Amino acid sequence: MTAEEKRNPEKGERAMIEGIFEGSPDAVGVAVIRLNCGCRKMAAVDLAGEPASKIIMYRDQAESICEQCKKDNGDFMRVTEQFIKWNEPEPTEEMKKEIWGKVLGTAEEQSH
Repeated sequence: MTAEEKRNPEKGERAMIEGIFEGSPDAVGVAVIRLNCGCRKMAAVDLAGEPASKIIMYRDQAESICEQCKKDNGDFMRVTEQFIKWNEPEPTEEMKKEIWGKVLGTAEEQSH
């Protein structure tokens, strides 16, 4: 799998992202954070890089998040990948970089 394919939302993530966009009219993107346990954290962000929804934690094909996430709320040390899925029309590249840095705390897309 290429880095570009990994940064694209998976099937289960796409459904969650669409639901978040529908419930967050001010959202320009949805931050997706994948954890090493298989759980995900997602939240809509607005043009200022501020939250436009509550943080949603879920695990594909499971009734709830894992026990580790229940204990540590998806600690950042367990992040394996993070990206923002942009809504159409996408912000300018400059705005995307600003939002990315504010929301995810890094200047570039991360995967490890």
